[in-house]
Amino acid sequence: MIDSFYILIMELRHLRYFIAVAEELHFGRAAARLHMAQPPLSQQIRALEDELGARLLERSSRSVRLTPAGAAYLAEARGVLSRVEAAGRAARRIHLGEEGEITVGYMNPVMDAVLCRALASLRLARPGVAPLLRELPTPAQLDELRAGRLDVAFIRLMREAAGPRGQDLRGLEIRLVAREPYVLALPEGHPLAALDVVPLRSVAAQPLILFPRAAMPTLHDAMLTALRQGGATPRIAQEAPGKHASLALVAAGFGVCLVPASARDWPRRGVTLRPVSPGLPVVEMAAAWREGELASAARALVDFAADALSEDPARPAPGDAV
Repeated sequence: MIDSFYILIMELRHLRYFIAVAEELHFGRAAARLHMAQPPLSQQIRALEDELGARLLERSSRSVRLTPAGAAYLAEARGVLSRVEAAGRAARRIHLGEEGEITVGYMNPVMDAVLCRALASLRLARPGVAPLLRELPTPAQLDELRAGRLDVAFIRLMREAAGPRGQDLRGLEIRLVAREPYVLALPEGHPLAALDVVPLRSVAAQPLILFPRAAMPTLHDAMLTALRQGGATPRIAQEAPGKHASLALVAAGFGVCLVPASARDWPRRGVTLRPVSPGLPVVEMAAAWREGELASAARALVDFAADALSEDPARPAPGDAV
């Protein structure tokens, strides 16, 4: 049984043969144009007419001309080949990452740190690519990635000396895209804001605004452990689900909070940011994708996200009032 794909190729070849003859109105010139001998071309045209049950060309020893059926078939044949060629170009552009959609998972801290700039670079470099964005916590991103509902995920890495903790990264490829320190967010005019670098032990006397442990237990525990090791006894006064809510509470005078240094890119009225010493665990953010399944457009986005990453651990920069 002849494969249907083979039949399609044969039919498209017949269309190209017929169009060449119809445009040249001469079998010899059409054969030369198609880089083939004239007799096989004549045979293919007859086979096409037999299949259609219609005479497409009037032939004589001196001329070739289109019949009315041939003229109608020519218009349709040109349209079919044009659409097939357009489909091929579209497929090639998508394969090369020049067009198409990519579904991107992200956490808000990654968006602030690198992804917002990476998306801007992608839009300029590949305007035909449409990223579909989904904001999800890291565990949900990993689930969606494995289920095939995300092309790439931008996640927070949880590490100990032995490697990632609390994250199942089996079957995934990972590329680090950002590494940044935590800084202390203080109400504007707070006495500690007069310091260039705030001693971590000074946080002990301050009411602390922290995210709920249930949201990110590993990070929550690591942060409290670092505070205790720095000589502080944490006093949690408020819980807030995200960075923006925490900064709003700081601005309102409810306490202080620790946020990634990229918060400097999004100034909050009434809040001052300062580095702390000794430093807290550095925030590591990474792109993740299924092994061997990163499409070209998604790879370009990952490359843009990782462009600014330094190989050296991030160090706190002097904080300014924001």
